Amino acid sequence: MASSHRALQETALRYFLAVIKWGSISEASAHLNVAASAISRQIARLETELDTQLFERRARGMIPSAAGELLALHARRQQLESERVVGEIQGLRGLQRGTVRLASSEGFAVDFLPKAIAEFRHDYAGILFRLNVASPAEVTRQVREGEVDIGLTFSLAPQPDVRVEHRQRSPILALMSPAHPLAGRRHLKLAQLQPHAMLLPPPETTLRQLFDICCGQQNLIFTSVFTSNYIESMLNCAIFGGGIALAGELSIRQRLAQQRLVAIPIVDAGMDARHIEVQTLTNRTLPAATAAFVAHLKQAMAAPA
Repeated sequence: MASSHRALQETALRYFLAVIKWGSISEASAHLNVAASAISRQIARLETELDTQLFERRARGMIPSAAGELLALHARRQQLESERVVGEIQGLRGLQRGTVRLASSEGFAVDFLPKAIAEFRHDYAGILFRLNVASPAEVTRQVREGEVDIGLTFSLAPQPDVRVEHRQRSPILALMSPAHPLAGRRHLKLAQLQPHAMLLPPPETTLRQLFDICCGQQNLIFTSVFTSNYIESMLNCAIFGGGIALAGELSIRQRLAQQRLVAIPIVDAGMDARHIEVQTLTNRTLPAATAAFVAHLKQAMAAPA
């Protein structure tokens, strides 16, 4: 009897999480291929057992209440822990098999993470990887909601329900062709960049936000000759002599090693306020392969190419 009750409880939580993810019982029903009435009964049973309302019913769907958010956090952790235990039983403890799910900001997905994954798989060829590329806020959300195991992203402030496995400063560098007039400088001030063509990311990025704040404090106004949410385009434009791009060292480490770009520190106060974080879900026991890759990431981030 206890066993069937546990199974029923796990089913109820699975349906509950599906309604949160898809925003309505009808959408959850369509994606799970389960009758809407069955999902509705499980939600109602959960609310009765917990004696609280888990959702706010609105005309355009359902959103979790405060109690619903708390239960969702518990349910996601329970789901991840079950996956970890099954993986350990099936041989993951020996790092012979398993999948590491990653999310990262776009800059890390170009060179740094592919290199780190290739190096890791030289030793552990049975471990598979899945990578989602997203904005910093979206990376953190995917970690918090258990959609990925590890997030590698920029952060300006602490995030709830996220454990920071590793954190390091990411000062903003000015990047340019070796032939650029400023390429011989040891460091630069923002005011020295003003006469030159700038290649800037969009305003929603952490880099652009810091750049704009620091410029605003000095009443400096810049016009971007080329704006893109794809860092590769701006870096290549800088390599071809099209202007000065901005990035942190980790995002462009391989290009610096290839001497295709010159990177010069910008020494104005505040231009080093960004941090790179390796994020996981708080209070979660990581699967063996995930924990091993976190340790590998820490080493790779600390060591230059």
